[in-house]
Amino acid sequence: MSVLIEAKLITAILPKGISLGVVKLLREEKGVNTANFNYARGTGKLTPLKYSGGVVEREKEILTVIVEAARSEEIFAYVYEQAGVNKPHGGLMFMYSLKQSTAYLLPDLSEEA
Repeated sequence: MSVLIEAKLITAILPKGISLGVVKLLREEKGVNTANFNYARGTGKLTPLKYSGGVVEREKEILTVIVEAARSEEIFAYVYEQAGVNKPHGGLMFMYSLKQSTAYLLPDLSEEA
C-alpha cells in the first residue's frame, strides 16, 4: 500500500449537478482518480430569498479531491474553472494539508472488457 506523505485535500461545495462532470474530467484530462462527491442541503448566508427557495434548503454537492502537494495548485485551479466556482452562486472551495493519505489506484479492467 502506497502512502502519500505530502497530500492536500481540495473541497468544493457546488450547486447540484456539477460534480460528476468534474470528476470525469479530472480522471480523463488530469489522471486524478482520487475524487468523490456526496450530497448536502443548505443555503448561503447572503443568498437572497428569491434564489434560496424560501424555507426549503437547496441541495448541494460536496466534491473532495486528494492530490499530491506538488500538483495541488494546478488541480485546485482546474476544479475552480471546470466547476464554475468563478461565477455568481457557483459555490466555494478550500484546500488544506493532510498528514498522510493512502494512494488510491484503480484496477486495470482492460482484460475483462
